[in-house]
Amino acid sequence: MRKKIVAGNWKMNTTFQEGIDLAIEINNLVVEKAHKDVIVVVAPPFTHISEVNKAVDNDRIFVAGQNCATENSGAFTGEISAEMLWSAGADFVILGHSERRSYYGETNEKLKIKVAKALEFNLTPIYCVGEVLEEREANKHFEVIKEQIEKVLFDLSEADFEKVVIAYEPVWAIGTGKTASPEQAQEIHKYIRTLLTAKFGDAAKKTSILYGGSCKPSNAKELFANADVDGGLIGGAALSANDFLAIINAF
Repeated sequence: MRKKIVAGNWKMNTTFQEGIDLAIEINNLVVEKAHKDVIVVVAPPFTHISEVNKAVDNDRIFVAGQNCATENSGAFTGEISAEMLWSAGADFVILGHSERRSYYGETNEKLKIKVAKALEFNLTPIYCVGEVLEEREANKHFEVIKEQIEKVLFDLSEADFEKVVIAYEPVWAIGTGKTASPEQAQEIHKYIRTLLTAKFGDAAKKTSILYGGSCKPSNAKELFANADVDGGLIGGAALSANDFLAIINAF
């Protein structure tokens, strides 16, 4: 049975104390009111990870990094390695987010290395794929997603592949207030699972595929009702403990 996962990406938001306060508020709500069969992940800024990890019930809430470096260590000013994330208490790491691809020029080739680094240090990669508006309008979204998956994941062993979570992000829906319709989300999620099944066989049936792109309490239930949508990678709504809880309980 596939795992249900709701992951909150805080992006570059919250001061240190604001982040700890938010983590405590989320933790209290999750412990008291969240469905226990949903894996809850929070991805605070790097500066908060260690203390957020201490502030939450580690049996109910897991902590993620928002990115990691392609190197283990060295003269790479400002970078954070997978090992550093692991040592700070992270269990997951978000890789290939559309903002990293578009603002910082991250390529599939670099992301392939990052996925390998995450796995080397026992982090679960949440690997993001998705098309921009121009690609969707040109009917190239399947082609784009196929390339993003094949170039980054297809050289993994089956054992390593089973540790990966995928998040589909229609880039045109991130932070815009637009959302893919439930039908559009299911179409892409099913396509992704079909691609993975052709390569990895039955292992793909266990892969959790999350929807990311203006998922909020008002539409989460409808999105999560799809057969191949296994949860969400949540942006803005993850900064409100009550909204985040409502999404967790949308299954």
